[in-house]
Amino acid sequence: MASASTAQTATEAAPAEATLQEVNVKSQAVRETATTPVIGYRARRATTATKTDTPLAETPQSVTVITRDQMTEQGMANLQDVLGYAAGVRSDAYGLDSRTDSVKVRGSDPDTYLNGLRDSFGYYTSTVRPDPYTLERIEVLRGPAGMLFGAGTAAGVVNLVGKQPQFEPQREVGLQLGSFNRKQAQFDLTGPINDQLAWRLVGLARKSGTQVDHVPDDRALLMPSLTWRPSADTQFTVDALWQSDKTGSTAQFFPWIGTVLPSAHGRLPTRRFIGEPSDRYDSERRHIGWRFEHAFNDQWRVRHNLRYSHNQNVGVYHWADFSTLVGGWGADPIGQRVIGRKLSDTATKTRMLLLDQHLQGRFSTGALQHTVLAGIDHARQDEQTWRAVRRPSTIDAWNPVYGRTTEVPRTRSPDTRQRNTGVYLQDQIQWQNWIFVAGLRHDRTTAGVQGKPDDTVSATTHRFGAMVTTPSGWNPYLSYAESFTPQAPRGSVSFKPLRGRLWELGLKYEPPGQALAFNAALYDVQEKNRIQSPQPDVYNQLGKTRTRGLELEARGAVGRHLDVLGHYNYTDADAQLSGVPKHQATAWGVYRFSTSRRLGWSVGAGVRWMSAFRERTGPRVPAVALVDLMLAYDTEHWRVALNVANATDKAYVATCLSRGDCWWGARRNVVLSATYRF
Repeated sequence: MASASTAQTATEAAPAEATLQEVNVKSQAVRETATTPVIGYRARRATTATKTDTPLAETPQSVTVITRDQMTEQGMANLQDVLGYAAGVRSDAYGLDSRTDSVKVRGSDPDTYLNGLRDSFGYYTSTVRPDPYTLERIEVLRGPAGMLFGAGTAAGVVNLVGKQPQFEPQREVGLQLGSFNRKQAQFDLTGPINDQLAWRLVGLARKSGTQVDHVPDDRALLMPSLTWRPSADTQFTVDALWQSDKTGSTAQFFPWIGTVLPSAHGRLPTRRFIGEPSDRYDSERRHIGWRFEHAFNDQWRVRHNLRYSHNQNVGVYHWADFSTLVGGWGADPIGQRVIGRKLSDTATKTRMLLLDQHLQGRFSTGALQHTVLAGIDHARQDEQTWRAVRRPSTIDAWNPVYGRTTEVPRTRSPDTRQRNTGVYLQDQIQWQNWIFVAGLRHDRTTAGVQGKPDDTVSATTHRFGAMVTTPSGWNPYLSYAESFTPQAPRGSVSFKPLRGRLWELGLKYEPPGQALAFNAALYDVQEKNRIQSPQPDVYNQLGKTRTRGLELEARGAVGRHLDVLGHYNYTDADAQLSGVPKHQATAWGVYRFSTSRRLGWSVGAGVRWMSAFRERTGPRVPAVALVDLMLAYDTEHWRVALNVANATDKAYVATCLSRGDCWWGARRNVVLSATYRF
């Protein structure tokens, strides 16, 4: 804005007869950072790949950022659905599964982090599904991140970034009605208390069914947070979460025959439930933590991140027993009506304490500009499990009659524990139009089962990346990274750490003057010691596995009316790995009839496609294309939206495993939402 003295000088210089003087007013938009909200689909900065606030165009590794605007406009109800349009990701790796978010990145299982700290080391029975409504963004780092995180597989890291308090008032309340009798109320309230304090409170309550009979999808959560900013150099944020889920298992583990292969009675209905109406999969999560950052001066700053969490999971549910006749009806091979079933009856309590602190410095040595990061992190997990003896039974899958099982008391399994400490050093170097990233980390992890000696392993992981930046926006790069992942015991079985390495050749392009970003990457990933489950609760470790592929991605805005995103994956996975389609592609676009994102009508449409594939000796899973639609109307205070996922109501099999079971994908899901902003 023009200063008072400038305006006065202009007035004094004006001719006497002039009654109005032109004044030029300049305003500066709020600078986007890796933690501030993003307008549109294209984020410019992220932290997951470097733990520093770095432009994506200057990061020599593949990163996809899913923004809050994308999550809102696509209207996806869970993390698995949200990741359906992310490059390199197979988001419905095990179809519709109400117990967990089954996601694969580059053919392998990524680790999920929340605000830079690991969500859990355990199996899905020790985790709680995050709700997209609590998130500001999701950052998908593809490829090993062991140098920074220690516990990151060769697939990479899915880092969930939660909503934070804002010093500008933003408030909304909303209602949702949808398929399977879905009813949800939600609110997101934030604003300043004074110049130094800001607060936020996010909450929701949901009652819903699912496409599978007798399986609910109920949730209640509250997420309060408070930020104290005593000066421009210091910020301290405390956040907490309470979440309670009441559901069951939409995964029925149906055999090949009756899903992808013909049976005497056709295909099993996607709504079919072969458990008992009393089955449940209930979970509760409580966590509290803080994030602290202080800048000593323009060159040096320190960050500290800590979280304590407590998860409880109770799972009592049946699934089809295909083990006596792989892929078939072992209990009734001729009639193919009566299906054998097993019961999982477990209760798990998991406690985790995680912390990460590091020092960041910026300085120069001659013509080299450095951003140095030195840190230490620590994680500890303790888990208690109670199990009941598994009891076999049968049911008519075509005309189920329930009420034929009895409960058996659970007995406590040996407790498990895991400790991990890592120290790391990274240097981001800029020299003329070259960018180099080099890092080194050493980890020591201890894991054990009650009554047995602890297993202690250590490893050193490396990272290197080089990129050339050009004025035209074309930035080629080459990167190498390693991973070292301690693997928590499952039951009474301990496992060797998972180790991996990546070579990646990529190209990033951001056209000057346009809000678009294009990325391409060729990669080669090798791993060893991956856990494979040939039968439920049966595990073994593989030798070396290899995945190679190509990824193409584009996202951003075309003009002032159209937002777009899309990607293509080619994945050549080792035959030992779980089935991954060789080809995947998505495209999504939203057209706004007004130039404002918050006013008028908007329409959106997208398609998700994957090619046919098979897992080792399993049957061929057919190719499928799914269509998603959106219609919305915005005013200054209201947003009313209709989202339809799988609009053609395609009944499809998401995957079939060589061990004998198949998993249905999600059918059509319609959600009507109304949000009031004030």
